[in-house]
Amino acid sequence: MTGGSVLQVPEKVRQPPRRIRGLDAEQRREQRREALLDAALDLFAAQGYAATTIEQLCQHAYVGTKAFYETFDSRDQLYSVLLHRVADTALAEAAEAGVGDDETVVSERIVTTLAHRFADDVRWAKVTFGHGSAITPSAEVQRRTNRRAAAAFVEDVWVRFRGHPTSAQEHAVAIGLIGGLFDIIADWVLDLEGEESTPEEIEELTTRLLTFYRTVRAGLE
Repeated sequence: MTGGSVLQVPEKVRQPPRRIRGLDAEQRREQRREALLDAALDLFAAQGYAATTIEQLCQHAYVGTKAFYETFDSRDQLYSVLLHRVADTALAEAAEAGVGDDETVVSERIVTTLAHRFADDVRWAKVTFGHGSAITPSAEVQRRTNRRAAAAFVEDVWVRFRGHPTSAQEHAVAIGLIGGLFDIIADWVLDLEGEESTPEEIEELTTRLLTFYRTVRAGLE
């Protein structure tokens, strides 16, 4: 101290977040999450949920077991999140296909889009409806949530073209319609002979779904 002045102690310099390979901690967590979801899609489709261990998922995703539990509570939760992603993707694609001013054209384009979502990459069908799927409490809750979201989407399409809200009966029909469409996909995926669907198999699924939708829609009218 000189001349009565007070020594100014500089504030502690705040260090920037640590970055590894250009990614901060949050970005690394998101990267691990995506890698594990991709691994789940691959392994559950190939060998089934029951036969796939957390260790296998970690090896496939190049993620440590500790990092797995920092991202998901369990294999069950990972599967539920995967089901949620499938539904979000399918509904987003259906929304894009739902543009137009002719109900028949729009509805059939939506159903065709749904068919291709599960038939072009059969891993999606297998983990959702086929041998790669699983029956767990949280998965069943997610499946019911997905069905309700899909039914609500269908009702929105009906309301847009008919100009009035759906009735309780029509709501029940929408729920049954989605359940029927999903069961048709489940039946179709069990008949697949290879790891990939052929153009003929895709056409067969599309025809089944369109026939069922047309029948339900005509009955509703």
